[in-house]
Amino acid sequence: MSVVLGIETSCDETAAAVVDDAWRVRSSVVESSIDQHRDFGGVVPELAGRAHVATIVPVVRAALESAGLDVRHPAIDAVAVTAGPGLIGSLLVGLAAAKAYALSWDVPLVTVNHLEGHLFAPLLETPDLAWPVLTLLVSGGHTMLVYQRGPGDHEVIGETIDDAAGEAYDKIARWLGLGYPGGPPIDRLAGDGDPTSLRLPVSMTGDDLDFSFSGLKSAVVRAGEKRPDLVVADVAAAFQGAAVEQLTRKLRRALERYDVAGVAIAGGVAANSALRAAVAQIAKDAGIAAHVPSLAMCTDNAAMIAAAGLARFGRGHVSPLDVSADPNWALADVRP
Repeated sequence: MSVVLGIETSCDETAAAVVDDAWRVRSSVVESSIDQHRDFGGVVPELAGRAHVATIVPVVRAALESAGLDVRHPAIDAVAVTAGPGLIGSLLVGLAAAKAYALSWDVPLVTVNHLEGHLFAPLLETPDLAWPVLTLLVSGGHTMLVYQRGPGDHEVIGETIDDAAGEAYDKIARWLGLGYPGGPPIDRLAGDGDPTSLRLPVSMTGDDLDFSFSGLKSAVVRAGEKRPDLVVADVAAAFQGAAVEQLTRKLRRALERYDVAGVAIAGGVAANSALRAAVAQIAKDAGIAAHVPSLAMCTDNAAMIAAAGLARFGRGHVSPLDVSADPNWALADVRP
């Protein structure tokens, strides 16, 4: 049985995990520096990088100990690490640590695309997952539809042409004075608001599978400026309703074109309650499986990186120790 240590430092979470090739998570440790960034309304790259430097060693140690492995000479077959996309300073900390561990333990290094890691999150909770699967990958920096034939065999079939859904959530939340990150407070407030309070434009109504959230974001701000008496909860409900409607409309359209055994959501916005409920209903209506990950698997973690690394390692992929990080590494460029 192959066992891999995964390391994730693409943004503000320092994470390490141990996963085996039965897709069993033996340990998963995540240390977030988000509290250092709240006052700035977003992640400050330099602060995130410093936090990774301070926490990477104890986090890896905790992951190994939790998995019952010898910290000095762990019985692992490879070290998998996120090499992009992400903040370059943060990526370099994780990559440098992974290289050092791989060299010290004399095991292979496997670089992983962060977005491909998210695609493996449902598999860690449903190891007998039936393929193929349509995955809606939605986060602060990315929004895309991915057709997955199997683990590590994917095709990007639609993506945002401008802002990501998560970015729109953060910006609307900042405009409403709800702080950072914006997803959780908007989701909470939307439950008490009236989604019909604002007439918002319906974006991307064509036959393609791409997304756009820039216009929606601007429309919410313009409407709010014209009607300063609007209740914050109503604005949150209207915005969230429009955002989720666009995401699920594209998913339904993709289901008309692709014959799949299930649908999945992944990424930070997959924690949104309205999106989770809508996707579960779409799957029920289509008579297929819904793979809605736990909240812990929605946010950045190293278990998903270890899983993606296992799949790549199993196909013979090994990275040289002089490999570099790529902050703009596109999922479409990742090949089986």
